[in-house]
Amino acid sequence: MAKTIYVLNGPNLNLLGTREPETYGHHTLADVEKLCHDSAAGYGLTADCRQSNREGELIDFIHEAGAKKAAGIIINAGGYSHTSIALHDALVAVKLPTVEVHVSNIYARESFRHHSFVASAAVATLCGFGIDGYRLAISGLAAKIGAKAKA
Repeated sequence: MAKTIYVLNGPNLNLLGTREPETYGHHTLADVEKLCHDSAAGYGLTADCRQSNREGELIDFIHEAGAKKAAGIIINAGGYSHTSIALHDALVAVKLPTVEVHVSNIYARESFRHHSFVASAAVATLCGFGIDGYRLAISGLAAKIGAKAKA
């Protein structure tokens, strides 16, 4: 079984902790990455965390995950979730189990955030749990791929 999961974060997530803390909280991207590394390790997995503000680079990361036969992908595509058919197509093309994450509850926000192109390429979507959504996503992905929690 593949041991690496890609954790991909899109535009503006590098600003976590300072951007709209009333919506996104005070945790930083470094906090998210530590949470992901620790959560993945609990299942004997490795988290390869990446962030980009560029759509094409996110697509390259998805293609790389497919080429390396990663165990799966956790993705918070940020604003691209609501606009990018190209990200959707890349996720469908690599055929890896994918979980979409959003720090805020996108359905309690502006109506343009209520549709995600990424969601239909994912096995699950989590939103509104703050950065804990990443831990929940890793737990769900681990269950999906048959990775067991380490004692």
